[in-house]
Amino acid sequence: MVMTGLRHKPRFDTGAAMGIAEQYFGVCAVASELASERDQNFLLTDREGGKFVLKIANALESRDFIEAQNAVFRHLAKRLSFCQPALQALSGEEILTVQSAHGASHLVRMVQYLPGVPLAELKTPTPGLLRDLGGKLGELDRALEDFDHPAVHRDFHWDLANGNRVIDKYGGLVKDLKLRELVFNCRVNLEDDLRRSVIHGDANDYNVLVDPARMEVVGLIDFGDMVYSYTAGELAIAIAYVVLEKDDPVAAAMSVVDGYDKQFPLLQKEREVLWDLVRLRLAMSVCMAANQELQQPENEYLKISQRAIKESLPRLVTDLSG
Repeated sequence: MVMTGLRHKPRFDTGAAMGIAEQYFGVCAVASELASERDQNFLLTDREGGKFVLKIANALESRDFIEAQNAVFRHLAKRLSFCQPALQALSGEEILTVQSAHGASHLVRMVQYLPGVPLAELKTPTPGLLRDLGGKLGELDRALEDFDHPAVHRDFHWDLANGNRVIDKYGGLVKDLKLRELVFNCRVNLEDDLRRSVIHGDANDYNVLVDPARMEVVGLIDFGDMVYSYTAGELAIAIAYVVLEKDDPVAAAMSVVDGYDKQFPLLQKEREVLWDLVRLRLAMSVCMAANQELQQPENEYLKISQRAIKESLPRLVTDLSG
């Protein structure tokens, strides 16, 4: 639960990323850095226009968890079309270890690039697109029903099962007193018998890729928050970002729920706690941001959703109650 990972984030520049890609994967390409909370990701574009993503893990990341991510990629490749497969290095390995200029060791992979634009870039997603998002997440969770790996059974700070602990630990760092009170009011006691499974765990609007011409979800990226947790948490996390700054957050949320439910029906107990889970995720985000900003006040990525969350949470606590 200690947020030390930010201090161990990789610090490779684009030149180093290009060198890794060419030396270990045989890919000669131009690199540009992509946003990431605690890892580093680089978009690689070769001379023919081919695109790949080089992923450099946080120095604290365990090899077991990286192997779990690659295992889920292989599992889903047989069932879904919208997740990234991992690529082999010249050595035949999928995971390599590289040293940074600062002496730290980092695990490195390359994955296939998925085209599309982040859902966050669409100002007014249609109800049909939101239903498609829910449907894709339902397909994902159905496909994950028979997947498991020891490394995803972990004490992870973003796990909704840790929501109350996060609020208790970091809620006092929220400077706005009214917002702090709202955050503590989002604590919830959840039943121990809620369905659990492996979930992606971070279907936020920057990890969901969309074809804007067809208004369809074409990609779900970044399994770095994968965890064995409440199955309904998958849907709740996606809704938590979908409802931000919406004129009718309930209608937006229900479009996602409808799509999900058609592909992977919610159980009655899950329906009863879904809005509690949505509010809990938003409250956790406020708390985590308050703590992270103390560690990295210059990191703009950490602030991406916070303004919208802080402005929307008071209304959402009312609109998504009961």
